[in-house]
Amino acid sequence: MIRFIHAADIHLDSPLHGLEQYEGAPADRIRTAPRAALVNLVDLALRLHVHFVVIAGDIYDGDWPDYGTGLFFSKQMARLNDEDIPVFLISGNHDAASKITRSLNLPKNVTRFDHQRPHSVVLESLAVAIHGQSFATQAVTEDLSIHYPAARPGYFNVGLLHTSGTGRDGHENYAPCTVDGLRNHGYDYWALGHIHQREVLCEKPFIAFSGNIQGRHIREVGAKGCFVVTVDAERHCDVHFESLDVLRWEHIVIDTPCQDTTSELLDEIAARIEKRVADAEGRWIACRITVRGPTSLHEPLNANRIEFTQEIRNLANMAGHDSVWIEKIRFETSPLEAAEAQSDISEDAISEILEVFAGFEQGSIPWDNLGLDMSDLHKKLPADLRQDLLSLRAGLPPDWIAEARTRLVQLLRSNQEAP
Repeated sequence: MIRFIHAADIHLDSPLHGLEQYEGAPADRIRTAPRAALVNLVDLALRLHVHFVVIAGDIYDGDWPDYGTGLFFSKQMARLNDEDIPVFLISGNHDAASKITRSLNLPKNVTRFDHQRPHSVVLESLAVAIHGQSFATQAVTEDLSIHYPAARPGYFNVGLLHTSGTGRDGHENYAPCTVDGLRNHGYDYWALGHIHQREVLCEKPFIAFSGNIQGRHIREVGAKGCFVVTVDAERHCDVHFESLDVLRWEHIVIDTPCQDTTSELLDEIAARIEKRVADAEGRWIACRITVRGPTSLHEPLNANRIEFTQEIRNLANMAGHDSVWIEKIRFETSPLEAAEAQSDISEDAISEILEVFAGFEQGSIPWDNLGLDMSDLHKKLPADLRQDLLSLRAGLPPDWIAEARTRLVQLLRSNQEAP
């Protein structure tokens, strides 16, 4: 029996820009969370007495501001070295050879695969062959897996690859590959990194993204961790997920609220928060609340937006005993009668609007090119929204673009006036 851990995308000491601008943000907890998750990973490996650990890229988030980042990683690897647990890793787009200018010698149990060509490491005592290649530069656009060595007959073969697969929203299309292409190598397990959402692409052979070990922002919601893989004598894999995160991001969305009063809606929100708290099993939670869709509560919610916002923050305090931080509250409701109205706008016009949004998503239409003067709006906004508006100078966040596109099309098709 062989047991190993597949992890990826640690993003140690990932910078968090502008977090201090958000009310009550647990900045220190969020900033140190990747380190704590790495400690949890090492603790798990020691507790399970695994035979080895593979890390599929992006150990670091970029060049180190100082040697502290590298020293911390080296210290954790030394804990595994003390128990004779080898670690095999590759560099990804964030910690490619060209991006990390500082270096430290890692403990002898750590093998980093070369960035010039793929190669193999054989563990004879386990009859295991591990194949991999690091990124030489950040933007690797060719399929690295094509040149990986052939499977070693009679061995359990593991492929270690940092890749976008066939492409995923929100991730650069680096080292693209296909499931069929990976299967053709004859490996028993492909340990993939780069995509932060956990995903199994194939079970025979097992091809999977383990996701990152710690969510870093609201677009990385839910449990984060690693895969523990147990291999039997026939080389069959039993794979299960183990959570490692210390702070969990959650997004609670209430679509088309059916409650008759704001008190009932608050009760529903409280129940949702309490459920997330229970599921988090003692972890801190950073939570966004979105209330959207046609509802009879549209007018009272918008008339008492500040009061309602504070009530939600109070509910979070009571549910989480100071372990829940409300990252943001969004109101995207509309009157019920507006949902029943029919729009006379043509689908061709809507298609043209969607093309503009596609330009924003692809970066071909810079925000500054819109030429909008928002100085008056800026003065009237609450502090947290003013910060959001200022942040747009650096570009539109992907989730903002998606939400704005959905909301605008909803308004146009319903003949509703924007609030």
